[in-house]
Amino acid sequence: MDSKSVISSLFGMQRALIGAIHTGGLPGTPNADRGVDAIAEACAAEARIYASAGFHGLIIENTHDRPYLKGSVGPEVAAALAVIGYSVRRASGLPLGIQVLAAANQTALAVAHACGACFVRVEGFVFAHVADEGLIESSAGELLRYRRMIGADDIRVFADIKKKHSAHAITADVDLVETARAAEFFLADGVIVTGVSTGQPADPGEVQSVAQAVKVPTFVGSGITPENIGAYDEADAFIVGSSVKRDGLWSGTLDDARVRALSRAFMALPTLASRS
Repeated sequence: MDSKSVISSLFGMQRALIGAIHTGGLPGTPNADRGVDAIAEACAAEARIYASAGFHGLIIENTHDRPYLKGSVGPEVAAALAVIGYSVRRASGLPLGIQVLAAANQTALAVAHACGACFVRVEGFVFAHVADEGLIESSAGELLRYRRMIGADDIRVFADIKKKHSAHAITADVDLVETARAAEFFLADGVIVTGVSTGQPADPGEVQSVAQAVKVPTFVGSGITPENIGAYDEADAFIVGSSVKRDGLWSGTLDDARVRALSRAFMALPTLASRS
């Protein structure tokens, strides 16, 4: 698969900047404190900020639903995310992605299919790791069969490799590059490299190694700031959700000035070099 064609077909750009929208606590979760309408309106407002700053895509995540369930969520969460996703799409007109924590990958696909999103971010796609929620095992086989079953083959699957907030001792003999190659072999549409936790930067050398090893797009999925984005010159896309918040904290409110500063830094990047 040609990495450039995947990114350009979704975002209309050779390289993409994607803003994360962290939904408030959804119905039935410990932090739920508002109705779905209010959450959807807040998410739509953030979507408009990202769009006006020149971002190329968005992704919604149920980040405030802590503590997360492992591999599934209730139907009330899936229904709420579909409503929110539709509101975000209408507000921004930008390509939308869905992530459902933790590792609720089939639900993410179902939500994306329902609200017209065009990609999902998934964890536990290949191999296994120990996360806060427990042991997360490979989901690729079931996930891609489910995608085919519901007629959602046009929804791209972007997979985290060596997932953040996780222990990888059980795959210590499989390095990051081999994990990326395995995800590509198992038909991921792109791979995501992160730091060790939310807001922590990925290692630029690791991003470069992965980008040179696979032909699918390589995303940087955490820790991007205006100051360090230039260190990831081989990345095809960036997912940003912490540095653009007030005081650079993922749990804060979106800061228009920070969003625009990151967009300016992105625009200053050199043209992405071609990879064979």
